[in-house]
Amino acid sequence: MNTNQQEKKQNNEEYISFFELIFEMIKVLILALIIIIPVRVFLFQPFFIEGSSMDPNFHDGQYLVVSEFGYKQTKISEKTLIKPFKSIVRQDVIVFRYPRNPSQFFIKRVIGLPGESVEVKQGKIYIYNEEHPEGFILDEKAYIGNNILTQDMSRRDVKQDEYYVMGDNRMNSSDSRIFGPINKDKVIGRVLLRVWPTSEFTLY
Repeated sequence: MNTNQQEKKQNNEEYISFFELIFEMIKVLILALIIIIPVRVFLFQPFFIEGSSMDPNFHDGQYLVVSEFGYKQTKISEKTLIKPFKSIVRQDVIVFRYPRNPSQFFIKRVIGLPGESVEVKQGKIYIYNEEHPEGFILDEKAYIGNNILTQDMSRRDVKQDEYYVMGDNRMNSSDSRIFGPINKDKVIGRVLLRVWPTSEFTLY
């Protein structure tokens, strides 16, 4: 085989290798689109905490994974594709779109459920519902302790399609006490994992 033939063969091999590389990159991209996008859109979403409204339980800079499946209303071209079908439980920590600016995401704890009323008296939260028409005191010692008091607030009603939310850092939190209950369709999901820092990894 002469020199020209050897060079031609080498160039062909390089040409084939280049397109094999491109083909492999395209396959990886397609696989990512098939797997990652549905996971991000329908199942889970990462969330970085900014601010101190959820101290002492969640801190600025922590990295969370939010479970969206069953909690988030998913729309495509303004048509509802998936409606929420999982129940949010009182004291769940959720992520939702800020009602006054839907491009922002807030993280708060669910205090009042649909159809209830919420009142704060002498620093304690009272919940009124069909089961407890006279109201009951919400036990919050698991996440803020008995020494943390909430500023008194007159009774507020929560509609059937709403949740009343508060930050754990009661003296430094913009929540339903300011912007009112949030509508169900604003909910993104429930906090599932704290993955960073690794020393504080927690499953919720």
